[in-house]
Amino acid sequence: MKKENTYIAIMAGGVGSRFWPYSREDRPKQFLDILNIGKSLIRLTFERFLDIVDADHICVLTNEKYRGLVKEHLPEISDENIICEPSRNNTAPCIAYTALKLNQLNPESTMVVASSDHVILKEMLFLNKIKSAIDFAEANSALVTLGIEPTRPDTGYGYINRTKDDLGDGVYKVVNFTEKPDLETAKSFISEGTYVWNAGIFVWKTKDIIEAFKQHCPQVVETLSTDLSKYNTSEEGAYIREYYPKTESISIDYAIMERSKNVYTIPADIAWSDLGTWGSLHDHLDKDQNKNVISTEQHLLEGVTNSLIKVPKGKLVVAKGLEDYFIIDDGNVLLIYPKSEEQEIKAVRKNIQDEKYL
Repeated sequence: MKKENTYIAIMAGGVGSRFWPYSREDRPKQFLDILNIGKSLIRLTFERFLDIVDADHICVLTNEKYRGLVKEHLPEISDENIICEPSRNNTAPCIAYTALKLNQLNPESTMVVASSDHVILKEMLFLNKIKSAIDFAEANSALVTLGIEPTRPDTGYGYINRTKDDLGDGVYKVVNFTEKPDLETAKSFISEGTYVWNAGIFVWKTKDIIEAFKQHCPQVVETLSTDLSKYNTSEEGAYIREYYPKTESISIDYAIMERSKNVYTIPADIAWSDLGTWGSLHDHLDKDQNKNVISTEQHLLEGVTNSLIKVPKGKLVVAKGLEDYFIIDDGNVLLIYPKSEEQEIKAVRKNIQDEKYL
């Protein structure tokens, strides 16, 4: 790994709608202390990567409206390293934008793409896997993704099927990607032993991902390459505000990963969670003898089991006869919802028209 050529791109533009009402449009979950440890998720992600590169080689990809929040949580990040999208066009355009910017800055650059809101307990193992991915990407024309060793037949993740042949350092050729499967399909994937979860953690040389865009999603890269001389100058912001909204709205998985032939994966057992839902947070945190996660010591519960209760400090919670429920009290919203139907929360938030509740 050549440290001087390595850059980290932290994706931090999402609104975390499945964590509503705690996560809101003006303060999405990556900027919150979800784990109650005194640090936001984006801060934890940033500090994790300081073991690989210095702060000046870490970029944050976010929406323009969150620039101030990034500066607040990551004061070490320079303004030039906060890469802001002027419109929400999914993950492919912002990754293409960042790759073009870094490639103009350093044509030999290698780029690690990671989300700002993932929890990784086995951090040293994770960093070693990232370094192996960087080494492989530097030596080959390869698009590398970290695959998470599945611990259960989960229907909430996409899956990556790999070959059985280890190419060295735990690198495998990718056969194909599968979107979120039904339960029976997920069970068959687990039994086959060659499937990993798609965590959206990628490593590639910037020139290789740019070439992949030219082959498989040319509209995005051509639009953003209208005038490459604008990158890393005082004119970049105005240039991006003009051209970025013209790009196709498409995910990096659909645009590149599922269409490319030079995709490889490194399976990793790193105690990973994407903390995508309240249920995943409940699974991650320590529980009491009734399998409850409760944010306050002031409570009187009877017959409450396997539930998550998050309320402001100092509020007394009295509840009886609840099993598998979320009780989330935040600001002007109280959410009481069954765990089994939590996938509806995103839609509930969307259907609330009065923005004062969002």
